[in-house]
Amino acid sequence: MNKRWTYIDSETARDAAIAQMQGAHWLAVDTEFQREKTYRAQLCLVQVGNGEHDWLFDALSLDLTPLWALLADAKITKVMHSADQDNEVFVQLYGACFEPLFDTQIAASLLGIGDQLGYAGLVKARLGLEIDKRMSRTDWTRRPLSEAALDYAAADVQHLARIYTQLRGELENTGRLAWLQEDAARLCETQRYLSDPPNAWTRIKGLGRLKPREQQIAAGLASWRETEAASKDRPRRWILSDTAILTLAQRRPQSLDELQQLQLEGVNERLAEVLHTQVLPAAYSAATDVALVVAQRMDDERKRQFKLLSGKIRERAEQLNIPAAMLAPRAEIEALLDHGAEAPVRLLQGWRREQCGERLLGLLRKAAPAPTAASVWGQSQ
Repeated sequence: MNKRWTYIDSETARDAAIAQMQGAHWLAVDTEFQREKTYRAQLCLVQVGNGEHDWLFDALSLDLTPLWALLADAKITKVMHSADQDNEVFVQLYGACFEPLFDTQIAASLLGIGDQLGYAGLVKARLGLEIDKRMSRTDWTRRPLSEAALDYAAADVQHLARIYTQLRGELENTGRLAWLQEDAARLCETQRYLSDPPNAWTRIKGLGRLKPREQQIAAGLASWRETEAASKDRPRRWILSDTAILTLAQRRPQSLDELQQLQLEGVNERLAEVLHTQVLPAAYSAATDVALVVAQRMDDERKRQFKLLSGKIRERAEQLNIPAAMLAPRAEIEALLDHGAEAPVRLLQGWRREQCGERLLGLLRKAAPAPTAASVWGQSQ
């Protein structure tokens, strides 16, 4: 029995495979990479399938430029699951994401199948198959790869192909294919995958517990860490942990001895010297008293408004049979309370504005007394 997949590790086989995929309306795409010890992902394998056959491209031995050119074809829909990590790799290597994208995780949420459903969960839900999780621990940098590992990699795009035809048909039937296309296009915005040292502080959890000047110092440290991690191609946590950043911002050591007494994990003598002589002085001098994260005090009126909007979002999400967080997570509700119609949130854009956002703005525009708890939605659409 012939295998349904072909392992590609030569230029001749690569070009032949790409020729076979020319003219496809869609292709299922997945990647295998390693990044535990690096800042940038090391691409090891690219799996591409057309529903009938699958090709596994060895990214460690091949120039994949011809493959990138194929995937960049706007006439071919790229089918992927939770594409953000794959997109990050593509931006790193190709300089852009491959559009148009059909993300099966987004599709599952829009069809009420699950909230941020993982690939294995989606395969189980739609195909009744169990994914062998042991193979997920494969070292994809090793060569040769075992037959079992290659079977596992090929199955990813085989399953995607089957699921895609189901989900696309259901989205078309429910009139939600345009919703997916809108969200997928946002997921393909190149800027979201580029290194951005000035805004690296947004990755740090717990920043809101710090005072304004401490937040600014932490932001300076995060910016330095991002630049260092990128230049040395090492994970951020190997450069400086979030805990160390928060501690340094709060304690603000002025001498090398004070810094060393903090006994920060991962900060050796050499790093302590660099922090003391270069990084901390720069962060201290650049810091202002302007808060980066402002924790809004929930007085009674704000609590009432937040509860009202949250309830209406849940109500609308139930009518649409989608997760409430897909309409608007907590941060977007708070932004809506703070900025009204000027809030820079997805809730006030595209299909979300049409289905929910505009009506929430209507609630906020109403003068006292507060709106009643009666439904503002009317019939479910």
